[in-house]
Amino acid sequence: MSSWAWKEIDFFPLLAVLSLSPEYKYHHTLGLCISRASASVLNLNCSLVLLPMCRSLLTFVRGTHAVSSRKTRRLLDKSKTFHVACGVAICVFSVVHVSAHLVNVVNFSVSYSDDFPALNLARYRGEVRHKHIHFFSSKSHTSCHFLFLFRVSNYEIFWYTHNLFIIFYIILMVHMVGGALKYQTNIEAHPPGCLRANQSGAEQQGEDLEQGEDEEGRCREDARFQPHYPQTWLWVSGPLCLYCVERFYRYIRSSDPVTIVTVVRHPCDVIELRMLKKNFKARPGQYIVLNCPGVSSFENHPFTLTTCPTENKETFGIHLRVVGDWTERFTQLLLPPPKIDLEILPMFQQRRYPKLYIDGPFGSPSEEVFNYDVSLCVAGGIGVTPFACVLHALLDGWTGFRLQRLYFVWVCRELQSFYWFAELLCALHHKLWQENRPDYFNLKLYISQTDGLQVNVTQAVCLCFCSVSFSVFFNIIANNDYSFLDKMSDLRVESNGKSTFVYRFENNY
Repeated sequence: MSSWAWKEIDFFPLLAVLSLSPEYKYHHTLGLCISRASASVLNLNCSLVLLPMCRSLLTFVRGTHAVSSRKTRRLLDKSKTFHVACGVAICVFSVVHVSAHLVNVVNFSVSYSDDFPALNLARYRGEVRHKHIHFFSSKSHTSCHFLFLFRVSNYEIFWYTHNLFIIFYIILMVHMVGGALKYQTNIEAHPPGCLRANQSGAEQQGEDLEQGEDEEGRCREDARFQPHYPQTWLWVSGPLCLYCVERFYRYIRSSDPVTIVTVVRHPCDVIELRMLKKNFKARPGQYIVLNCPGVSSFENHPFTLTTCPTENKETFGIHLRVVGDWTERFTQLLLPPPKIDLEILPMFQQRRYPKLYIDGPFGSPSEEVFNYDVSLCVAGGIGVTPFACVLHALLDGWTGFRLQRLYFVWVCRELQSFYWFAELLCALHHKLWQENRPDYFNLKLYISQTDGLQVNVTQAVCLCFCSVSFSVFFNIIANNDYSFLDKMSDLRVESNGKSTFVYRFENNY
């Protein structure tokens, strides 16, 4: 609601100024006022919508603790929400802006006046017929519905059309050249409304003069109008140049392909990919964007890092689940199905992997796990990937962070899903036991579907065959860590997984 509040603050005051200002008296219509006020909101949102897309800049701000405080980094967590809010505002006020201009076209045609030829866009009265307006209006609404259907049914079409924003911004900056909205420049010499008094009969004017009426309200010259100077480029040029500079920097950074070291197939259609790139540095919780020209040169897909490069190990890795056309084709290039009629290659012969480019790393809210005394990480299925990188950092002996206790809850449908990071969990548990810190890491594993499941596990394994009760879990944390939690800001809660899982978790948080 706060994001819409400042949009209304920009819309309604300008609407009042345009409606009451004498410079716009001769427009005789509210359509131009609404179109101008909505244009101001569009200028603001079209400039702000680009800022959350400057990912490298946001990553730098998030990683620079001297520049950004904890509250500022919390605001960075909402960058995607802010981008979506600006996008929705652009769609809404674009409809308002176009609808107002459609009304303006009718008003210019119906209310055509020979007294102010410079003010009218129509060439004669009745130039535009209503059926044309209905045609363009229905066409505009149909286009909006088609864009919504593309977004829901086919993400690729939405993504390709989304990348046409450059054309949108070019049209946005040049469409004001027409100067549809004009303001009067000689109010003192031609007070608004004086023309009606001058057009009255000679007898009426004589009576007024005999009664001693002054001529201050009389027109000394014809009304002169001037179109508004285009201001869209003043709003958009700064963020657009910043975004273009960052995209160029990211293009240079991602121009060198990475070296694929190993590819491992895990249960439940999960692929582990280990890569190597010179001078690549990343922090736990960050993500990268993959581009495989062998699959599609124009598609880029983000994946969270599960391992980061360290001083002793330069490789980094990701885990991806095979769902969708892109991941299926990518997996076929990484691990092509064996053919019986082909000769078996010797073990020392290296497999030829496809060419792969990465962009990043980029920051995410999962980086804040180490900046709190107590952190609770809740993952659903493959959503465990950002927290796996955190566990790898603890296993590799990362130091210099604030974290004193970590709660990790992992919910999966199938038991085989835990095999993805079973070795990591066992190694970290063993290390903390050797360091006499068994309470530092608290692990809970949940299986949501137990129909026909027969498992023989010991009591030492933290495996639960039931649904998660988050309210009870929060009470356990509050009772066990009351010495750490002097205030609520000392607790960090992170969740990752499907939208339904995250929604259920946030409702209990």
